[in-house]
Amino acid sequence: MFQDFTSRSTPAHGPARLALLRQAIASEGLTGVLIPRADAHQGEYVADCDARLGWLTGFTGSAGFCIVLPEVAGVFIDGRYRVQVKSEIDLGVFTPVPWPEVKAGPWLLEHLPAGGRIGFDPWLHSRKEVEDLRRALDGSAIELVETANLIDAIWTDRPAPPTATARVHPLDFAGESSADKRGRLAAGLAKQGAQAAVLTLPDSISWLLNIRGADIPRNPVVQAFAVLQANGHLTLYAEAAKFPPEIRAHLGNEVTLRPVSAFAAGLRSLPGPVLVDPASAPHQVGRALEEARTPVLWAEDPCIAPKARKTAAEAAGMRAAHLRDGAALVEFLAWLDTEAPKGNLTEIDVVTQLEQHRRATGQLVDISFDTICGAGPNGAIVHYRVTEATNRRVSPGELLLIDSGAQYPDGTTDITRTLAVGPVPEGAAEAFTRVLQGMIAISRARFPRGLAGRDLDALARVALWSAGMDYDHGTGHGVGAALCVHEGPARISRISDVPLAPGMILSNEPGHYREGQWGIRIENLILVTEAPKLGDNRDHLCFETLTWVPIDRRLIVVEMLSQPERAWIDSYHAGVLARIGPLVGAAARDWLVAACAPL
Repeated sequence: MFQDFTSRSTPAHGPARLALLRQAIASEGLTGVLIPRADAHQGEYVADCDARLGWLTGFTGSAGFCIVLPEVAGVFIDGRYRVQVKSEIDLGVFTPVPWPEVKAGPWLLEHLPAGGRIGFDPWLHSRKEVEDLRRALDGSAIELVETANLIDAIWTDRPAPPTATARVHPLDFAGESSADKRGRLAAGLAKQGAQAAVLTLPDSISWLLNIRGADIPRNPVVQAFAVLQANGHLTLYAEAAKFPPEIRAHLGNEVTLRPVSAFAAGLRSLPGPVLVDPASAPHQVGRALEEARTPVLWAEDPCIAPKARKTAAEAAGMRAAHLRDGAALVEFLAWLDTEAPKGNLTEIDVVTQLEQHRRATGQLVDISFDTICGAGPNGAIVHYRVTEATNRRVSPGELLLIDSGAQYPDGTTDITRTLAVGPVPEGAAEAFTRVLQGMIAISRARFPRGLAGRDLDALARVALWSAGMDYDHGTGHGVGAALCVHEGPARISRISDVPLAPGMILSNEPGHYREGQWGIRIENLILVTEAPKLGDNRDHLCFETLTWVPIDRRLIVVEMLSQPERAWIDSYHAGVLARIGPLVGAAARDWLVAACAPL
């Protein structure tokens, strides 16, 4: 099993660890300290050795931070974790803070009216993050102070850094050689007037070099830093043990490998201007260049935009992965539909069986995130992870929310289905149908080129808003091609201003949650494509659906759907039957025929 069910949260350790940290804060002459979720690569997921926020507080979510002051320690969490955080931290010593509604600057001003010195590790915060906080504190008596990492000083049994072996990502899946990518991006650097670009995001580096790794569970990336020169040469800062001879041969002579320990000194020797991404590079990168009097060009990581726009080969790989994954899901759902009503399954049983069906494809590299399997009230915990301590029986009369994904050699999947187990709970079918209407609205959307996710987000919410409902997470995130399941820069969200472009792959996942009762989410992945010309031939885009798994018809209130919405459901299920039917066994095929019957 890739997934395990041990609890990673240790709230009981929080008070003692917080006391140790406050002693370290005082000994440094500080008033407080910032503890981010991020590591030096600013990725969403971190290795065990970098899970400082979880070690201190017990909170295991993928986003958030803590500010520790003498009398209060605020744990800042977004809408996905409002329920989860209550069970993972000691509420006697840590205080949940709703973020981004409450930002760090105003919170500090409220709690330190007389001022103070707040320490932060410059390797764990981006330039933008630090500058935004400094602006928020401008005019106050609160000072931000760069410090060594105070958590590391008291974390006596900190795990070692990961050293997983890298592997080649084949050209047939990538669609463009690493040399061509480096040449194309280097030409762009020269055009911008930069001599080099500093790369700190592992997925950017893995994409650029056509390599994959296993340094971070669920994310097939190699942790490293890199500097791309305007002549196409790249210096890769990573541990040599990760790169056996066949990988070194793949990298070629235009890639120089140096140890991570040489990265800081390497920065100081670069000729400028050097491009640095203020949103993702550690604050220390800019500081090192400025101290060396090297001109800095603050601009976006040059890998981010082209990585998001998938090549034809990457899109083809994603389609193939989704067909393979869809067949595994249908085999699983046919089994679940028989077993769940008996009342003998637990959440762990369901997760285990699902992974076994994916393993049966013979191509499963990893799961793309820990499967979210929430029965009844656990489904209302948006990023719930079942453990042996929380494992709940799947009982008739409840909803079961399963959000899962897989990493295959050719693609990454992410799918959510909410299922009725026996009788449908009161109010659930109406809420499910409204969520479904939002998912259909995004799926059917065609829109002018140049619009961003914020321009489409409301389409997914209108049916919910009309009934006084909503959800506290974005509607969709970017997805990598055999890379990270959460990928920037585009997303479908009220705050996303990145224009959508052909080749981008996004999730489409509206939801609705009732704490203590149930959760509903329906998710497909969609590919941005050119829309057929209509009307006056304006330049429009639309979405191609990649995910092919039935939606539970037992939860649909057909009378609430418009004719176009009914037609979409019937067309979608006809597509599922045509694509997945030939890939599954006879029993699963019989189940699929019934599941895909017209409304």
